[in-house]
Amino acid sequence: MEPEARWLDSGSTYSRTSSASPGAEVCGRLPGVATDAGSSSESGFLHEPGAGVAGKRRWPAIEEMFESPGLIPEGMDALWSQGWRHFGSRFFRYSQAIHEGAVAKVIPLRVDLARWIPSKSQIRVARRNQDLDVRYERPQVDQEHQQLFQRHTQRFKSNIPENLETFLGTDPGRRRGSWAYPCECVEVTVRRAGVLVAASYLDVGREGASSVYACFEPEESARSLGTATFLWEITYARRRGCRYLYPGYVYDLASPYDYKKRLGALEAFDWTLWRPFQPSPT
Repeated sequence: MEPEARWLDSGSTYSRTSSASPGAEVCGRLPGVATDAGSSSESGFLHEPGAGVAGKRRWPAIEEMFESPGLIPEGMDALWSQGWRHFGSRFFRYSQAIHEGAVAKVIPLRVDLARWIPSKSQIRVARRNQDLDVRYERPQVDQEHQQLFQRHTQRFKSNIPENLETFLGTDPGRRRGSWAYPCECVEVTVRRAGVLVAASYLDVGREGASSVYACFEPEESARSLGTATFLWEITYARRRGCRYLYPGYVYDLASPYDYKKRLGALEAFDWTLWRPFQPSPT
């Protein structure tokens, strides 16, 4: 059995929908996920992707996906380290995207949990939400959560998702024996006086964890619950002994994802190496 194959349930399939990274194999194997991508101590990759170290080579064109009902924790770690993400059983990665009519470079981020310390603004957010009841539970996709999701998405003007299942599948956290499908998923459930005001979803591997999605009550926007759920995810990931937390992708252009660039202790993946990330001066 090849190294990648041991991570996958027998129902897994893989396809390449566009050009893959150099050296990637396409005959049913996952390209380049056997080990961590490695890291570099060189800085200068971001303020401006495509400049400095990263500018010495062409930004790769990657668009790949595969389906899997389940992977072991080490498999999730390896995939995250190569820029893969998943919604339900669909795993994907892509290095470019169209954003407001322009081609954006897609940059995976991760937080080094050993180096991360809260900023002053993050400390203020934590204090502001001390009155809330926060629990780590099996993910739910019930009517209460769907209604919160629908109120949350009303603030979006484009790319509005239909429902939570778009991100989580129909039964996140489902288990068969010792397996969690497609991987272990934990919900950060946040209530105020018994009322659900926020929920975020965190995948957990062996050494890594990955933020999947978060939604919150628009009327509670003054609480900065998006930031707050991230802080609670860090708490949980550290408690589980994780080394990294993967918050997802950002663009080299201004976008709604820019809040991720201020999370702290960040590294960015240039589709070859992980490098220290410094957000652009404002």
